[in-house]
Amino acid sequence: MKLENRKIALFVAELYNEFELWYPYYRMKEEGAEVVVVGPEKDVYPGKYGIPAKADTDITGVKPQDFHAVIIPGGYAPDHMRRNEHMVRFLKDMNDEGKIIAAICHAGWMLASAGIVDGITVTGFYSIKDDMVNAGAQWIDREVVIDGNIITSRNPDDLPVFCKTIIDKIS
Repeated sequence: MKLENRKIALFVAELYNEFELWYPYYRMKEEGAEVVVVGPEKDVYPGKYGIPAKADTDITGVKPQDFHAVIIPGGYAPDHMRRNEHMVRFLKDMNDEGKIIAAICHAGWMLASAGIVDGITVTGFYSIKDDMVNAGAQWIDREVVIDGNIITSRNPDDLPVFCKTIIDKIS
């Protein structure tokens, strides 16, 4: 198991994309990682398609030094996540520590709000391209982009390569 003794934070908020949360959740667990679902509050969040996800803990109950990586699913959840100063601060701190930050689809909004995309190359869902470019990122349309410790992908179709890249980068 490639990710034994690795701990990954998986963000959740209302209207998350179910595919982009559950696929990485089970892939990381399959590789032996401990996956902690982290929400703005320890609550149950409805997904974009109605499937609920329960946060194991709220964001104030976690510290970046306890994790090897964070994965942020898309859907409309990143717009809710970026309104939470603790979730944004967690990303800034993870980035400062050089830890893996993986964002798919609309999750790039969180990276922009955390101020960590200036000067880096990213991808994401095409509708957030302007937001990312205006935050200083170089945008390319590719299924996965790695720039330093940041991994980005476009949409659920990219999940297989997105998850493989996360696993390879963490292990």
